[in-house]
Amino acid sequence: MIGISKLYCGAVEASDPLRYGREAGKLPSHLLQFSKDKKPVVVWNCTRRCNLKCVHCYSRSEDREYTDELTTAQAESMIDDLAAFGSPVLLFSGGEPLLRKDLEHLIEYAVDKGMRAVISTNGTLIDEQKAKRFGNLGLSYVGISLDGMEQVHDRFRGAKGAFQKAMRGVEACQATGLKVGLRFTINRRNYEEIPAIFDLVKERNIPRICFYHLVYSGRGSELIKEDLDHETTRRVVDLIIDRTKDLHDSGRPTEVLTVDNHADGVYLYQRLTRENPARAGQVLELLQYNEGNNSGRGIGCVSWNGDVSPDQFWRHHILGNVSRQPFSEIWTNSDNEFLMRLKNKADHVTGRCSQCRWLPICAGNFRSRAEAVTGDPWAPDPACYLTDEEIGLEPDGG
Repeated sequence: MIGISKLYCGAVEASDPLRYGREAGKLPSHLLQFSKDKKPVVVWNCTRRCNLKCVHCYSRSEDREYTDELTTAQAESMIDDLAAFGSPVLLFSGGEPLLRKDLEHLIEYAVDKGMRAVISTNGTLIDEQKAKRFGNLGLSYVGISLDGMEQVHDRFRGAKGAFQKAMRGVEACQATGLKVGLRFTINRRNYEEIPAIFDLVKERNIPRICFYHLVYSGRGSELIKEDLDHETTRRVVDLIIDRTKDLHDSGRPTEVLTVDNHADGVYLYQRLTRENPARAGQVLELLQYNEGNNSGRGIGCVSWNGDVSPDQFWRHHILGNVSRQPFSEIWTNSDNEFLMRLKNKADHVTGRCSQCRWLPICAGNFRSRAEAVTGDPWAPDPACYLTDEEIGLEPDGG
């Protein structure tokens, strides 16, 4: 994650990670990306079932019962291990997590074990009663997916009325004091909606929004041609930066992040070197703490059936299964060559990535995107929009 509001608008100062010691167990959630011990935030796709039919769903979910999901007892055992291992956050995702019948129990169980519990949801099943129960259980955050305004969002989600139901979910969380934010996946079909989304965030006083770059996985793998070209991506990132600053200048210090493309951090830094060199130096320090893509290191995924993968987009790279072996053992298995390479991506990337001067703060960007396009997980990420000159290559590519 690249904290646009923190890095560009100064919401986080360079001394903050030092003040907190940079130990994950001591950091507040908004600074976990800067921890030096990098115990993984775990995304748990607690169910595959979903009540919508999203065109970019990485889990290819459907509205039907699946028979291979972890039982309550298996989930509790997994949470016990994660808590003992030191994983700071458990993100309940899906499918649609609210369709899992024991969800509230497992949220409470994780919180009681000292973990921070958050949810990624389509928001359509949240009412005030549900939001109040979530808050009482200690849920820290609800991220609701929104892919545009009403017409565009409903088309993406494959269900008329999905936008209105999602917004009612946002309102329910706000009414009960539960922190809520939006999740927006950028692609050719919806990037022109971004200004309206910023207007919505401002009008509704929504405190957080994450803009996700498209990852080619699941049904999203069918949308490779729907990804933005590099020049359009640059314009979109500039727009996000500008609108974030507008919010802060108007007294609305909204938390704005971009996700799944670490070129954004370099691009923001280079912009600051022209606009505010003093601030640019502080930002570079934070980006160095962040250390780039965290798949297989600072983030991991457990699928509904217990399979462990480096992130939620890489289910075909199965590292183990929590029903047979604790996550902590799977995650630290030095005999797994692929996992060990992911923990030191910068040593294994090839092509222009291997020659890039920003490799220490990017770590080669998103490896699953490179594999989806080229078949090689160590090839350059095709979504990197930085020019050869910006990354320090000579005009002839040398």
